[in-house]
Amino acid sequence: MNYLSENLKNALAAEYVLGTLRGPARQRFQKLMMQYPPISEATQTWEQQLNGLGEKISPVTPDVSVWLRIEQQLGFVTEPEKNNIVSFTKAKSKIWQSIAGLASAAALVLAVLLVNVEPISAPDAQQLALVNNEQTELLWALEIGTDTIDIQATKTLVAQANADYQLWIVPADGRAPISLGLLPKTGKLTLSKPQLFDQIEIAALAVSLEPLGGSPNGSPTTVLYTSKLVTL
Repeated sequence: MNYLSENLKNALAAEYVLGTLRGPARQRFQKLMMQYPPISEATQTWEQQLNGLGEKISPVTPDVSVWLRIEQQLGFVTEPEKNNIVSFTKAKSKIWQSIAGLASAAALVLAVLLVNVEPISAPDAQQLALVNNEQTELLWALEIGTDTIDIQATKTLVAQANADYQLWIVPADGRAPISLGLLPKTGKLTLSKPQLFDQIEIAALAVSLEPLGGSPNGSPTTVLYTSKLVTL
């Protein structure tokens, strides 16, 4: 199968951005993005196009029942409390704090997943990246500031005890991925942001599964996930 053909490349990129490419197919496409810059570029183009459409959509305030269902699913209450207005208000406040500052409809959809993460609250956050699994569940949330990368692991992450997870820059020019360090398996972690981060065009960030201690040869061992950077 020629993944670089114009029709197939664009069809897969569109499905990936929309979230309809799931399971093993989504994993394969994530690896293709790392291997072939044209596929990564096509994905970025579709992301920009669809985000542009989202910006033209007028915002709609969700119905109270929608907020209450979100509240219950996120565990803000242990049992249905449809008449508990105080609890509902707190949940609504947390959700909107998580999505504040994101400019596109696509980013808003992703940001809803952030509400099950304690706020990182990086004061100089300039960019955001969300790492999701094949079921679009949030595993890590990253806030990129001037000098640091603040990372929060979510409760959704079921980490392997005998392995580590490593974060990589995927350069848009096709050069080899560049390691940023190991990701936390629980809680929060702050990594130093290398100067190179602002000096090259980044196609995506990638997460790989590695032996304990990180990659043994300076290259990703098994690429699990990729994520695009969102500028705040």
